[in-house]
Amino acid sequence: MAAVGECSLSVPWKSVSLTHVEYPAGDLTGRLLAYVSLGPIFIIVGFATLIVFKRELHTISFLGGLLLNEGVNWLIKNIIREPRPCAEIHSSVYSKYAMPSSHSQFMWFFSIYSFLFLYFRMHQTNNARFLDLLWRHVLTLLLLTVAFLVSYSRVYLMYHTWSQDHHRSVSVRLSIFTQEILTPLFPRIAAWPISEFFLIRDTSLIPNILWFEYTVTRTEARTRQRKLGTKLQ
Repeated sequence: MAAVGECSLSVPWKSVSLTHVEYPAGDLTGRLLAYVSLGPIFIIVGFATLIVFKRELHTISFLGGLLLNEGVNWLIKNIIREPRPCAEIHSSVYSKYAMPSSHSQFMWFFSIYSFLFLYFRMHQTNNARFLDLLWRHVLTLLLLTVAFLVSYSRVYLMYHTWSQDHHRSVSVRLSIFTQEILTPLFPRIAAWPISEFFLIRDTSLIPNILWFEYTVTRTEARTRQRKLGTKLQ
């Protein structure tokens, strides 16, 4: 705790603008959209948690694609160098350039990649095709809605214009690149000594990883339960 008289305003203070989102005071819609626009931050934290506990190559490549997407966005911004529409309102932002929106491009990459994963990698279980397809449709609709809301929030909060928010083609190309180029390399990467040391696994050849993990866990639990029951008799 600073002692009395030690606080000084001789040097201007700045916010950590990477997660700093401003909205008009008293605007409930703006406040909600400001929280929605922080979606990329929550997703990055979620991916980091999944990688630590799951150590699965597909999750790692997904995060790698997101980081590649951010790098391409930074490159495009610094080539075009188009200023933000209301720089006088948002004096503290991570980047002074606005074209294209990194938040929106991040969310559209995430949504498109998830769509490709759900419909082209995961396969339905034999006994629940209708329910399987239903939850995929619902989840895809939810992801696209969130991506649109993030795009809308950046325009509503005056960080970008609609013309600066058109970047879907970049997200589509990067999503397909990550899916088609990296996935075939997974078996080779999983065999590397460093992958074995960190217990990094490849589940790309398993049609439905959720169903696989569920059945394997259930079978193992029942086997151990029977062995424990036999020992107690």
